[in-house]
Amino acid sequence: MGWIGESIDSIKSLQIRQVLTQAVSLGMIVTSALIIWKALMCITGSESPVVVVLSGSMEPGFKRGDILFLHMSKEPIRAGEIVVFNVDGREIPIVHRVIKVHEREDTGEVDVLTKGDNNYGDDRLLYAQGQLWLQRHHIMGRAVGFLPYVGWVTIIMTEKPIIKYILIGALGLLVITSKD
Repeated sequence: MGWIGESIDSIKSLQIRQVLTQAVSLGMIVTSALIIWKALMCITGSESPVVVVLSGSMEPGFKRGDILFLHMSKEPIRAGEIVVFNVDGREIPIVHRVIKVHEREDTGEVDVLTKGDNNYGDDRLLYAQGQLWLQRHHIMGRAVGFLPYVGWVTIIMTEKPIIKYILIGALGLLVITSKD
């Protein structure tokens, strides 16, 4: 039977104390990851401190699969900065460059217009119907750094869910059958 048979025999031989220890270890790993994520949110001021570029709209600067690190400060947003924003009615954030900044005279609030570097026109067609500018609350953060290609893992697991389930199952089996 090979590896699968040995894994099944290993699971059968586990004592209840070993299973509980492994479950607690797995819980600690998941909890640690959540704590790290929340800490990054507090440090960066962004609701999502790390995002993956999902399209080629920012090429050649950022390619599909690049991971961006975000930071959101109180400083005004300027033309030329790369921002990640949410649009009402869309779940997935968008990574594009600010091409125009408009300050409202009555309130002093700054509105921005964005465009993908690889796109022909601005993003007004991507915004909610009737929306011409992004307000501050739409912007999740500014890009302050990136890691090329590392985000492909996320893209593959999203586009091919079976790979995600196989990976999670294999990792779970590894944790359960670990004798340490």
